Formats: sequence, C-alpha cells, structure tokens
Amino acid sequence: MLTEMKVQGITIDPLTNEPILVLRDASTDNILPVWIGVLEARAIAAEMEKIRFSRPMTHDLIINILKDVRVKVEKIEVTDLRDSVYYACIHMGTDEGHVVVDSRPSDAIALALRMSAPIYVESKLLRKAGHDAEGGKEYLDAFERHTPSEYGKYKM
Repeated sequence: MLTEMKVQGITIDPLTNEPILVLRDASTDNILPVWIGVLEARAIAAEMEKIRFSRPMTHDLIINILKDVRVKVEKIEVTDLRDSVYYACIHMGTDEGHVVVDSRPSDAIALALRMSAPIYVESKLLRKAGHDAEGGKEYLDAFERHTPSEYGKYKM
C-alpha cells in the first residue's frame, strides 16, 4: 500500500552533518527521514525556496527535456530499503504509454517538486525503517522540536 507524503523540509544530522530530507504524512504523522547528498539537498532546497538560476541546473534541465518531448512525471514512489539505502522510481506518462524509471529518492523528489507530482512511500517502509508514528516516536519527537521555518533553511 502506498502512503502519500509531502516534503516537510531538509535538516542536518547533528552527528554526521549530512542533510536529511524529511517526508511526512500529515494525516498520520508518519515520517520518513532520508539521508541524502549535499548536491541533492541543494537542488531540493532551491526548489522549495523557489530560487531561480540564470541557467538550468541538472534537475531543471531534465524537466525541460521531459516537457519538450511531452513526458509528464505522474508520481514518484520510494519503494524499498536495503542495506540502509532507499530505492525509488519515477512514473512517467508518454504518448506511447506509461514508463517507470529507477531513481535515487533524492533525484526523484527533486523532479517531483519541480513538476508538482505526488510523492508516495510504500507503507511497509515506514514500519521497516522504524519511523511510523508508533515505532518511531523518538524520531518524530526530534523532528517536532524543529519549527517549520527551520526546515528548508538548508544553506545554499
């Protein structure tokens, strides 16, 4: 079963100083923190803050290509967690039909934000990762201590 999630923001892991993308299901308070790379965090933060550059960045270029060839990002799904690595796929619609492409969650989410596509997470991942509302109470509490203005304040 899929759970629709929204990007709550990006924060920094205080132990490793690595960016954490925080996905949240507003209806259940389920969260999914996903550790991502610095470049991907910058791409996501730029879109969240609506920062525009004079030339297209990589994700913007991909979106431009997809639009020019009339491909629509319909949704993205975070599908699996293996050996502490999350997996995702991008569902796209074309004139010829439906295409699913393997992706890193951070890249898929960067595209989804740019094309206003919904983000889904396999419900079993919330339990598997231990970040559902019951099993991940300590994580939820830690993220709750941040105000909404602290999320998305990842330094560009």
